[in-house]
Amino acid sequence: MKHIDIDSVKKYLLGLQNAICSELEELDGVEKFQEDTWKREEGGGGRSMVITEGGVFEKGGVNFSHVMGASMPGSATAHRPELAGRSFEAMGVSLVVHPRNPQIPTTHMNVRFFVAKKDGEDDIWWFGGGYDLTPYYPYEEDCVTWHQTAKDACDPFGDDLYPRFKRWCDEYFYLKHRDETRGVGGLFFDDLNELGFDRSFEFMQSIGNSFMRAYEPIVKKRVASPTTEAQKDFQLYRRGRYVEFNLVYDRGTLFGLQSGGRTESILMSLPPVVKWGYCYEPEPGTPEAKLYTDYLKPRDWL
Repeated sequence: MKHIDIDSVKKYLLGLQNAICSELEELDGVEKFQEDTWKREEGGGGRSMVITEGGVFEKGGVNFSHVMGASMPGSATAHRPELAGRSFEAMGVSLVVHPRNPQIPTTHMNVRFFVAKKDGEDDIWWFGGGYDLTPYYPYEEDCVTWHQTAKDACDPFGDDLYPRFKRWCDEYFYLKHRDETRGVGGLFFDDLNELGFDRSFEFMQSIGNSFMRAYEPIVKKRVASPTTEAQKDFQLYRRGRYVEFNLVYDRGTLFGLQSGGRTESILMSLPPVVKWGYCYEPEPGTPEAKLYTDYLKPRDWL
């Protein structure tokens, strides 16, 4: 049976949570993250770090969880029948930040590890994660910076990984009922064990460590950009797409709710204020229209 070093994964994830919170606090300049530790009756728990009403970030959450159970949820075994009858452990860091200024994109990042065990049989394990960018008023140079950083994090592990996981991100963060991507993509990977445990763990760390290198320059460049009430209204309307995706399609949200996870932590990714408009269509030729025509579809940014 291959050695799986769960303790090292957990130690890394807790350190990553601390580092990202510190960097986001420095960018915000006003508010600090509030810590909320919690336990789960079925086993495990976590630490949610939440910032609200900050100078830059209207709401942000950086969540660590380590949960376990005697059996997998039915939704998981339906797609992975080999997991039936196994206990499981799942741990990860997941974050979403919703900036005040519509010129700064919303972003999401997640890195995670999963292992399912059964006496007398090898463990079934994998790593997953990635990050994606959801601009309201996009700038092409920001999208290039974002994707170049993602590619640089992947390249030491194989030339095929960035294009593969970039494509997977475009396909995953896609709202079928709207026929549009959630944003301009990034990376998404799951079921990663092909590199062996040590190298797969290194890859997950490379992605986690590169996230702030991708996001921080964009925040700093756009934080002082002037904005209008009309642009803020458009931001609130587009936040609705975030809600729609997370509640209808997101695997992490569905797994968390179906496995008895902590609802407040699972849903902390939702924006604090959001609007829906009936049959809204942006005026042709406007920056709002350009988001739809030029950005909300898969594109080779590099």
